[in-house]
Amino acid sequence: MTDATRRGLRTAVQALFTLIAAVPLLAAAPGIADIPVLAGLVGFATALSRLMAVPAVEALLPPWLRRKGADDAGS
Repeated sequence: MTDATRRGLRTAVQALFTLIAAVPLLAAAPGIADIPVLAGLVGFATALSRLMAVPAVEALLPPWLRRKGADDAGS
């Protein structure tokens, strides 16, 4: 698997988790009042992205989501 494909999959997984967190918040009444909620979701997505970059968390990810050279030499 190429590095670009891995990055794409990681981004898709992060976006999926962010959307899962957003559904209950946005289901009630989407609108201009939800801007702070959306800002919070962007913060959540950013924190999730940073968390997935931590070496300890990287080791817990399945091999197809790990960065190339991070604990899976030869792949």
